[in-house]
Parts: sequence; C-alpha cells; structure tokens
Amino acid sequence: MNQFCRAAFAALALVGATAVQAAPVEKPEKAVTCAACHGETGVSTIGMYPIIAGQYANYIEHALKDYRSGARKNAIMGAQAANLSDADIKQLSQWFSQQPGPLYTPSVHGELHK
Repeated sequence: MNQFCRAAFAALALVGATAVQAAPVEKPEKAVTCAACHGETGVSTIGMYPIIAGQYANYIEHALKDYRSGARKNAIMGAQAANLSDADIKQLSQWFSQQPGPLYTPSVHGELHK
C-alpha cells in the first residue's frame, strides 16, 4: 500500500508540473519595438541592453509597469512603456518569458584545482 501511495503521489506531481506551464503565446506585434534593443526574441547582442528572453513574466510585467508609472527611471524604457496598455504588457511579458535565453558557460581563467 505504501508503494502504491508513493507511485500515485509521483504521478500526480508529474501531471501537476505539466499543467502549470503556460500555453504558448503568439508573438505580440509590439515586440517589434522591443527588438531594436533587446533582440528579435529578447536576446540582446548589445551589452548595455538586458537579455529578457526566459525572464520571469511577472518580473517583466512589474518592470514595465514601473517604467510606465515612473517608479523606475530610464528615459528610453519610460518612453516605450508609456505607449503600452496593461494587456500589451501582459502579452509581452508572457511571450518574452517563453523565449529561450542563451546558455551561459563561464570561462575559466587560471589553473583548475585537482
């Protein structure tokens, strides 16, 4: 009986984990504006602009709303966010969060310890 409970719990956990993932979101039209600095899919190749691909949707949403309200200061982002509705922000946040970010492989300098 104990083995059965463990197996049932494991199966439910797997089902629950897959159900939590959001359905893919279609690329928003307004993402074109974001691409100028953040890259086509949110992977910027310009060091001064952050990579937003794979970032948590709620973080992107919160940041955009803060730029829009002026709570977070940046001349470029403030101007861009001013033109976004709550629905735009939600859609952009969800779409960029679903884009794969680059894998980071740290470089090793110096000798490796054995």
